[in-house]
Amino acid sequence: MKTSLNKDGHTLPTSALVTEGNMSLFVDYYQLTMGQADFDAQNHSVITANYYVRKIPQGQYLITAGLEQVVHYILNLRWTDAALDWLAERGDLSVEYLASLRDFRFDGSVFAVPEGTPVFPNEPIINVTGRSRDVQLFETYLLCVMNFQTLIATKAARIVHAARGRPVFDFGARRAHGRDAGILAARAAFIGGASGTSLVLAGHYFDIPYVGTMAHKFVSERPTELRAFRDYAAAFPNNTTLLIDTYDTLQGARNACVVAKEMEVRGTRLRAVRLDSGDLLTLSQQVRRILDAEGLGYVQIIASHELDEYQIDSLLRNGAPIDSFGVGTRLATGANFNSFTGEGGTSALSGVYKLVESDGGPVGKKSLDEPSKATIPGKKQIYRLTDADGNWTKDQVTLWAEEVSEGQPLLIPIIQNGELAYNFPTLQEIQAHTIAALEKLPHPHKRLTDAAPYAVELHPALLVHIEGIF
Repeated sequence: MKTSLNKDGHTLPTSALVTEGNMSLFVDYYQLTMGQADFDAQNHSVITANYYVRKIPQGQYLITAGLEQVVHYILNLRWTDAALDWLAERGDLSVEYLASLRDFRFDGSVFAVPEGTPVFPNEPIINVTGRSRDVQLFETYLLCVMNFQTLIATKAARIVHAARGRPVFDFGARRAHGRDAGILAARAAFIGGASGTSLVLAGHYFDIPYVGTMAHKFVSERPTELRAFRDYAAAFPNNTTLLIDTYDTLQGARNACVVAKEMEVRGTRLRAVRLDSGDLLTLSQQVRRILDAEGLGYVQIIASHELDEYQIDSLLRNGAPIDSFGVGTRLATGANFNSFTGEGGTSALSGVYKLVESDGGPVGKKSLDEPSKATIPGKKQIYRLTDADGNWTKDQVTLWAEEVSEGQPLLIPIIQNGELAYNFPTLQEIQAHTIAALEKLPHPHKRLTDAAPYAVELHPALLVHIEGIF
């Protein structure tokens, strides 16, 4: 990348954003070195690569998210002259191979489970079929997007489940692992059931409701807390939420009562007060009593402050009168630990993208040194079986061409022969799909702790197929 200078000769800062012009370089280098070797060997194999997750870090299910961004990448991946010239300058890749990328267009197919669908370990979530050199180029971007958004959507679904119908809002952009992460975390959290986000750009991109109250700065830069509350109420008479813990939370609640009464005289109402520190259980109970004593039962209490599904579940089980929750760090980073016991692991989802078929023949990895890394050969489909009430009973993984008499196939056509074959739903429709789907998953599989594993079977024909290969 060339350095830009201003008129005084100072190096200008760069945004380092991924754009359509440079996203072809969002690859790990081995995808290009393998491409070079395949080009030299004239490997024209047509393969299928499968995205799936071997192990779920928390709970027993995942909520798929990120497919739309992956498909955008696949359909719009182009190698610009600038990108190819930059690679050529490094000298490792041949001029001929780089020239072969100049007219890159994906003409294969993608079948996938729609976003917002619960899935389980070792189930095929995305199948990508096409020329080997093309399919391998998608690996890093696909894994980056799918692993992150699926992790966050799943975390959001767990938090929303713990909130028992109370709204949950994403407050996590400032703690997310990067700018794209902050934006896509808001998207994924909404898919998982969050009611909105604090990040305005996510609202702009995805039509997610965006919300906000005030910061402690707004209060502390004024001579009194009461003055700060009055200023904010004057600016937002129809949507006033007051942050009451800058100094003394209970006195903040009393000051909020004063402002609420003044608003009533003007014909408006205080919407809510927000707690962002301290013992949320005790403080919410005390604040509720203060508000109710002043006849302000309509004023809601919003809580934020290092929340996750475990904290929310505990608060509500112990009678915290909290009406909604703002969840930040542990949502936007997909924190995979129990905040009470400390048990858990890395905040990441270890989904993989593996070759399962080449030129119509099954391909598998046995991995004698680490059996858990073995792959199930062959292009595959999932069938979901239900009981008489429509609740899910088990999934069955089959060979792609296997005829199955019962169950609903989950992987549907997204791209066929290089052309989009799927009408992407709105984010609101995806969220509705998530909510409806989780209602069909029996409660034992959704418990925050000690959740029961969901039954996933391999079709008998697939078992015979595996034995024949290994």
